[in-house]
Amino acid sequence: MNRTIEGIYRSHSRRVLATLIRLLGDFDRADEALHDAFAAAAQQWTEKTIPANPYAWLVSAGRFRAIDHIRRRTRFDAARPDITESLYPEGEAMEVAENEEIEDDMLRLIFTCCHPLIPAEARMAMALREVCGLTTEEIAHAFLIPAPTVAQRIVRAKNRIRAAHIPYEVPCKTELPERLAQVLRVIYLVFSEGYSASSGSAIVRADLAAEAIRLGRLLLQLLPDSEVEGLLALMLLQDSRRLARADASGDLVLLADQDRALWDRTQIREGLALSAKAMAAESVGSYALQAAIAAEHARAVNGDDTDWRKLVALYDLLLMASPSPVIELNRAVAVSICDGPAAALSIVDGLLQEERMARYHLTHAAKADFLRQLGRMDEARQSYQAALSLCQQAPEQAFLRKRLAELESKTRQ
Repeated sequence: MNRTIEGIYRSHSRRVLATLIRLLGDFDRADEALHDAFAAAAQQWTEKTIPANPYAWLVSAGRFRAIDHIRRRTRFDAARPDITESLYPEGEAMEVAENEEIEDDMLRLIFTCCHPLIPAEARMAMALREVCGLTTEEIAHAFLIPAPTVAQRIVRAKNRIRAAHIPYEVPCKTELPERLAQVLRVIYLVFSEGYSASSGSAIVRADLAAEAIRLGRLLLQLLPDSEVEGLLALMLLQDSRRLARADASGDLVLLADQDRALWDRTQIREGLALSAKAMAAESVGSYALQAAIAAEHARAVNGDDTDWRKLVALYDLLLMASPSPVIELNRAVAVSICDGPAAALSIVDGLLQEERMARYHLTHAAKADFLRQLGRMDEARQSYQAALSLCQQAPEQAFLRKRLAELESKTRQ
């Protein structure tokens, strides 16, 4: 039963929290209510009494317990309806049903986290904490900054929401375009954490990836835009490879070695159509370009059939539209295939001069691969070891250990 509840927590907790924030109007109160609801579930549920709609049960249980806490803390008489009326608006059913309003709650939460009154550096950290449920340490690792800095940013953001009475809502359509870039970034961060978990024992978190795709579809309904189309295309095309990214033992499988028969052709067809539409728009943004890169991989029958020259050109355009050292690192991989590992190694050596990239395990892993291809085994070993020391995901750690073992074997031969 505990395993069942843990599974429901992984798949439902962030949406339950999003709805509780809307109902209770406070992040900390909602977080407390969320944990109270799951504690109640652990006490009350049995294999025979698990509700058909655990999400609705948890929302109702959390809201009831929040009211109880408020009553005890403020010692107000039940005859005073002021607080209970704020928690139970007139005409709202006590039981929460699966409806369109609840489906919007995650999007409301993202827009709240991205409100212009919240400092820019705090928006992403808060979104990853509240929308993805990442720990402070995981967020710090993702942004390559100290954990206490992340914690301070989140606390300040919540205080700003409370002090400024920032509404928990999707803004009107006239305000959507100016908030779009931040919201798109958050949705893609949610997807990225689902597609390649920053830590833990699994490569993917399918629940997060699916939620990000759902939010992308919902946002496209609210605001038809080429960048929203590009982001949705990108997520669909990347997610189409999910089943091929790990073998039967859970070990990481690189793109070149994946069984493409396992790729989801339905997602690929939809992604390619959206990508073509986004690239045909009057203004082409970074998500459309990233989707075009993913589309080139999706079209290729195998790795050898991939048009790597076109990929390098697309990366060049992407770097003009959205300069980023991570994008430059990805470009280096394409360059290595077109122009050889020495050319790619020069790019990576330049990136390692940046403190942020020097703390990023994939920078060292890429350098190790290029050094290995050049036959510089001792240097490759050192770079793999550096990557391993920075990596926090178990399957990637196993992959790096395997590469190190292969180097040791070649050295002995």
